[in-house]
Amino acid sequence: MNGKYFIDTTILIYSFDGTAHRKREIARNIISEALVQSNGIISYQVIQEFLNAALRKFRVPLTAADCRKYLTVVLDPLCEVYAGPGLFHQALEIAERWHYSFYDSLIIAAALQAECTVLYSEDLQRGQKLFQLEIVNPFET
Repeated sequence: MNGKYFIDTTILIYSFDGTAHRKREIARNIISEALVQSNGIISYQVIQEFLNAALRKFRVPLTAADCRKYLTVVLDPLCEVYAGPGLFHQALEIAERWHYSFYDSLIIAAALQAECTVLYSEDLQRGQKLFQLEIVNPFET
């Protein structure tokens, strides 16, 4: 895999899914490569969404201690994009131009800000290119 890629929240969530074995393995491979190769990126928003899901929506929720450990070992090392006016302005432009929701536009804006060429997401329009960024659903074969 060449270049930097952005990991959407659903990828992190699937890495804990005991019912979707194939998706879990693909997600774990993406995350593992991101950590080893230092080419996978997430944003503050992905951290917030993941921790909320892990604490409240997982079939067996993670404890706060488990979340702190995952934050330290996985999420912190991958996070390169933080909130700021520039990110919000870019997200508004994306929402207006491509008609994505504001939160999806924030994910796209973060991927663009990090100069990623791929955005791994199951939720966004697969195959769409926004500037240099291509949206890829890693679970499709």
